[in-house]
Amino acid sequence: MVPKGGLKGHGEWSSADTVLMAVEVTSYDSDTNRRDRIEKPDGYAAAGIPVYLLIDRDDCSVVVFSQPEGCRYRREEKLPFGAAVKLPAPVDITLDTEPLKEFVD
Repeated sequence: MVPKGGLKGHGEWSSADTVLMAVEVTSYDSDTNRRDRIEKPDGYAAAGIPVYLLIDRDDCSVVVFSQPEGCRYRREEKLPFGAAVKLPAPVDITLDTEPLKEFVD
């Protein structure tokens, strides 16, 4: 997620300076735990991306990582599908995750 026009004029690649939030959905691969829950949050934090939202299909949760410092996020909040998820600044919206419950077996 970037502000409108945030990638304009950057060509095929852009720095993470204008990125407000990265969003991922866990995969069903054998290395999902390492890649989606460890490597990606660390990489996004190192890039200075303020918010990383992980939709975790394995345990039906939404994880909000925020306050990047160095290679880690200082804050991590995990909420179940169905919860109202407050995304911190600079995103500043509340995400209704109730519709995600319909994908739970």
